[in-house]
Amino acid sequence: MKLNEESILDLVLAVWKRRKWMGIVSFLMPFTLAVGVIAFLPSIYRSTATVLVDRQQVPEAFVRPTVTSGLETRLQTISQEVFSRARLDAIINRFQLYDDLKKRVAAEEVIERMRSDIQLEYRGVDRAGQRGTIAFAVSYRGKDPLTVAQVTNTLASFFIEENLKVRERQAAGTAEFLKVQLAEVKVKLDTQEKQVSQFKRRNLVDLPQQAAVNLGMIDRLDTQLRANIDSQTRLAERRELLAKRASQVAEFVPGPVAPAPLVTRDGSTLPGGPSPLQLPVLVDPAAAELLRLQQELRNLRSRFSDKYPDVVRVNTEIAALERHREETDGASVGESAPRAQKPEGELEVLKKEEKRLQEAIATYQRRVDNVPKREQDLQKLTRDYAAIKELYASLSKRYEEAQLAETLERQKGGQFRILDPAIPPNEPVGPNRIRLILMGLILCLTIAAGAVVLAEQMDTSFHRVDEFWVFTNLPVLASVPRIVTRADTRRDRLRFSVVTVLAGLGLILIMRASYLLGHVSEQLVWMLAQRGA
Repeated sequence: MKLNEESILDLVLAVWKRRKWMGIVSFLMPFTLAVGVIAFLPSIYRSTATVLVDRQQVPEAFVRPTVTSGLETRLQTISQEVFSRARLDAIINRFQLYDDLKKRVAAEEVIERMRSDIQLEYRGVDRAGQRGTIAFAVSYRGKDPLTVAQVTNTLASFFIEENLKVRERQAAGTAEFLKVQLAEVKVKLDTQEKQVSQFKRRNLVDLPQQAAVNLGMIDRLDTQLRANIDSQTRLAERRELLAKRASQVAEFVPGPVAPAPLVTRDGSTLPGGPSPLQLPVLVDPAAAELLRLQQELRNLRSRFSDKYPDVVRVNTEIAALERHREETDGASVGESAPRAQKPEGELEVLKKEEKRLQEAIATYQRRVDNVPKREQDLQKLTRDYAAIKELYASLSKRYEEAQLAETLERQKGGQFRILDPAIPPNEPVGPNRIRLILMGLILCLTIAAGAVVLAEQMDTSFHRVDEFWVFTNLPVLASVPRIVTRADTRRDRLRFSVVTVLAGLGLILIMRASYLLGHVSEQLVWMLAQRGA
């Protein structure tokens, strides 16, 4: 056959005339099955509860919250707690959910099925180009409207309870963490304070604060050392003068001369003494030294006060020299040797004092030299101590804030409250039977058309003369029409009756099968409802 030799409509009508019963049966059987299954599918209901998020009632300027995670993040954490196996298993047992499913699958699959039936949706408002969550909706789907509403309200209450627990747990955990950290830093701070205190006690004289004192002591000791050296010099000179005087006295022998006036130390004469020609004028070195010191003292006082070290030194030397003169004024010439030995003792004492002063100066100098090293060590200790002390103060403040925030969470923290409780739904959310029937209609028509086309392709007989002429290219002289006898008529009627009965039985079986399939196809219903079908 060639389509250009006859119209498509004539071809379709001819095929329909031959294959109409096949097409009708091929359409009715699957369509009846599809309609039956769709009609007997269980209805799915969904109930929703809206939960409002109340922000912290106390301004954050007064109490800074320790729960700083975003609402969406916290909701994800809470949902993991609410959707845990223990919680969902308790709900399943409480409301007797999925009784048929529990007979066919494992308990873990039932839990997963319930998780898929729960839906969490965030609801918010746009703020400065960003969407902020102010509420969320929790919903549950199932076969019984009343049970669905009860389960939804139970889940919403779980979210509210778990939010309180999570916030309190986070606030308490923050406070506990800061408490532990504060205790650890307190131990470090006490240890550092002890180290600083011990260092200061061990190096009290070498500390930078003592540098000025040590330098002052060095200056005073150095002044004393110079005075000591000067005293030793003068004692040495005095010793030499006394020795010289003693030798002069020993060599002087007076002759028998007439009495003559005595010459005193100041140059005056007394009657009855030896003549000046016979007794030489003896100059007292102590008196000369005294005069020199007095002259030096007058010069110093004209420039400095009485507390100036040189003034004090000269005063001390004058007092010592005067005491010495008082002790030696009444002695005789024969006592010159003992007096000459006395400066030796004083000189020995001054040398010992000089050694002591030099050792003291060396000691204070070592202290001054150690100041840079001690200062560096002390700075290191105090730097660590200051850092730990600052950390301790910061942790202490944060710990107090965490304790206040923990109290706030128990009283006026951010809480959830049910804005719209779940109610039993009136209309199911699935399956969409009209849509499914339309899809089944299109599918069954396609199946029927395919069956007719397949039957035509497999039929090799000629139904018209033109078909035979086209196939053989031989001229057809005559055609004999189909001769229908009574036996053919009875046979056709019997065949029609049998086919009709069989078709009726098939439809009945299909309806029964569709009823059974519809009641056991909950998973299909859940999949269709999830996809919006």
